Amino acid sequence: MIAQLKQIPLSLLFLGFSGIAMYAPVPLAIVEREWATARSFFYSGTILIILVAMLAIATSGRKVRNPVRSQLVTLLAAWAVLPIILAIPLFEGPSGATFFETYFEMVSSLTTTGATVFDANTLNGAEHLWRALVGWLGGFLFWTVAIAILAPLSLGGFEIIGSDPKIASRTTQIGSVMKHRDRFARHVAELFPVCLGLTAVLWLLLVLSGDDSFVALCHAMSVLSTSGISPLAGLDEGGAGIAGEGFMILFMVFALSRRTFERDGLEKRVTTLRRDPELRLGMMIVLVVPLILFMRHWIGAIEVRATGTIWEGFLALWGGFFTVASFLTSTGFESAYWDTAQSWSRLETPGLILLGLAMIGGGVATTAGGVKLLRVFVLYRHAQRELERLVHPHSIGGSGAHARSERRHGAYLAWIFFMLFAFSVAAVMLALSLTGIGFEPAVILTVAAISTTGPLASIAGDIPIFYSTLPDTAKAILMAAMVLGRLETLALIALFNPEFWRG
Repeated sequence: MIAQLKQIPLSLLFLGFSGIAMYAPVPLAIVEREWATARSFFYSGTILIILVAMLAIATSGRKVRNPVRSQLVTLLAAWAVLPIILAIPLFEGPSGATFFETYFEMVSSLTTTGATVFDANTLNGAEHLWRALVGWLGGFLFWTVAIAILAPLSLGGFEIIGSDPKIASRTTQIGSVMKHRDRFARHVAELFPVCLGLTAVLWLLLVLSGDDSFVALCHAMSVLSTSGISPLAGLDEGGAGIAGEGFMILFMVFALSRRTFERDGLEKRVTTLRRDPELRLGMMIVLVVPLILFMRHWIGAIEVRATGTIWEGFLALWGGFFTVASFLTSTGFESAYWDTAQSWSRLETPGLILLGLAMIGGGVATTAGGVKLLRVFVLYRHAQRELERLVHPHSIGGSGAHARSERRHGAYLAWIFFMLFAFSVAAVMLALSLTGIGFEPAVILTVAAISTTGPLASIAGDIPIFYSTLPDTAKAILMAAMVLGRLETLALIALFNPEFWRG
């Protein structure tokens, strides 16, 4: 059975799993007595599974001429075309949305962006569950793809790691020996129980913290996938409180470093995490930025001669701590005490900080978006070395051959990606401005889409931006930006490599 599944193209496997996933909201819809919703998901899943079975039989025995090209094209189609199928049950349901709006919703969910055109009260429980489930599947898909496909191709941040010739040769050897389908199947079998188990543990902890079981399930899937999808208008409407947000932060660490889910022993894993530059840089940002915001608020409170209790100060510090961690991992959850952090000092925290955090993003081979912490760290080390050379022109950089390669080739590749990221932001902003959107909203929407942090639109600006009010042209541009941010620019540029299209 497993051997037969390995012969099926990845695109059909994605469709097949999507059809099976459509059955998940059916029991909840029946419990809620939402019969139209139950029928739409059941019929859509059944028809899709039958269609996939027919296509699998028709394409059995078909050999792929260029596996690398097939992989990249399949990934591009997964985030651009697959949402068309995923949007059908949502469109057929009682939401009353147009198909284009449901397509936008599914692109946003599958790319773990979390931008929504619906109000929290517009959809029923089954439809909210479908949004969170698609986000979770999208996060798991990218989690697996990053390790099984992008790593051997030195894409998605692995070009920095592969800048060391020794590591690059090992990666190339692994990619040439094992077939891409076998490699993908192996990593799916290894990572799926891990992702499912972590989601179940976080769901249980949120339930014990006071959240409703359904809300806790949606939030658990959203945290693990960094999608920020919630059936509520905000975390302040839930019952988990500080304990629930604390548990969420503990599981957000999986979006800061790929080292957190490696298969090494416990002792070796702890040592590796302690030395991991991504985790160290991410933890430093999570600790330092809230303290700076807190001191800014505290100084502002003194200037206006405001009075407050120690508890209010703690809530203000916690609100900044959780929100910074959430937006750094591109999850986009706003703390229930984020407003307290602003009202305590009677000052508004600029959304530019949250935009910067979302652009930095999380770790390589994680579900987080953005530039990625490893690239930022490599650029920092390169800048540090250049400053040392200004003081000591004849000095020699130490830390071993890998560190020297990282500062040279790694920094070069990181700078290329950063410039491509900047050009992408400029191009999307220009396209949005042609639709009549102002400069500040265009900046926020662009960063939210490319960094896959959709909730930025409602918090980063002085006036919240609602995706439902945007013209369809702007939504189409944002969907393209979401796919670009999820797959990354280098992977798309690799598709234009002539070697991928020869023979």
